[in-house]
Amino acid sequence: MTAPTDFSDLRAVPLGPAHPSPSVNRLPVSGIRAVLGFPSPAEDFSDDGIDLNELLVRNPPATFFYRAEGWSMMMAGICDGDILIVDRSVQPRDGDIVLATWDGNQPTCKVLKVCQDHIELHSRNPHCAHIVLTPETEAEVFAITGVVRSLRHRGAHRG
Repeated sequence: MTAPTDFSDLRAVPLGPAHPSPSVNRLPVSGIRAVLGFPSPAEDFSDDGIDLNELLVRNPPATFFYRAEGWSMMMAGICDGDILIVDRSVQPRDGDIVLATWDGNQPTCKVLKVCQDHIELHSRNPHCAHIVLTPETEAEVFAITGVVRSLRHRGAHRG
């Protein structure tokens, strides 16, 4: 899948709140780390396990998931189809990647720029304009605390 030539704003579609379930089993995880250089021979063993809710969700009642749509944040490493983890209990600061809504617009993922009398939402794609919100604009801005991506291989279908 290639990036579209229309570099529209990165929008986010709500997937819902994080509800860690006590019935979710811990997934097995290898005790061997994946070496990104030359692999070293080592014995194969397992650590205790990993709970993805524990790893990705800091504050379950305040955490929501959104699916990213678009390419305006691709230079920040956020791609179309990624899942954005939003923690509403985290106070966003200047320079943070945030999810913002205003004037009934769909949630938008951008980099927050706090100015003296207004805020700006900056894209991370040179083909997308920044958004300047006037001082009168009422906006909700939430910190994105994580991004989840599923790697997809081109051309190769696995059975």
